[in-house]
Amino acid sequence: MESVLEKNARARATGIPDFDEWVSARSQALLRLAYVLTGNQADAEDVVQDALSRALPRWSRICQADDVDAYVRRMVVNANVSRWRRFRRRETPTSVPVDGAAPAGMPSEERDALWQACQALPANQRTAIVLRFYEDLDYAQIAALTGVREGSVRSRVSRGVATLREELGEWHD
Repeated sequence: MESVLEKNARARATGIPDFDEWVSARSQALLRLAYVLTGNQADAEDVVQDALSRALPRWSRICQADDVDAYVRRMVVNANVSRWRRFRRRETPTSVPVDGAAPAGMPSEERDALWQACQALPANQRTAIVLRFYEDLDYAQIAALTGVREGSVRSRVSRGVATLREELGEWHD
């Protein structure tokens, strides 16, 4: 049986992107996505680690996908869903946000209020909101990424935004 190192060497020889190089280039973006989905650094690192550990043995197939970034981003979202299903009632510690996780130029008081309101949303609404407004994906992309219908995505985003508006008041409209 071929080892992972042998597979990576063969992949380099055939022009397939090297897993380690790809991870080096994309890990911060994946970590930011996971942080916004999970709400803390430790869980974000666990989610990304889980997704990447699943991607490594399948890398030769994954890197042939039309959009490798989207494929692995889906793996991160799925790893997060699996995590919150397992630990639905677990307490989540508070930590410092990853750079770029909050809107630029937003006063810290408003940013903290927005962050707390997002954390209070149900996980499926928070995921839809993060993918729509943080990752700037359209509804069809979110539906494909999360495995639900586009109408469900629109509903989740709408309900999440309505909850945030109600929670945060007029200064975020």
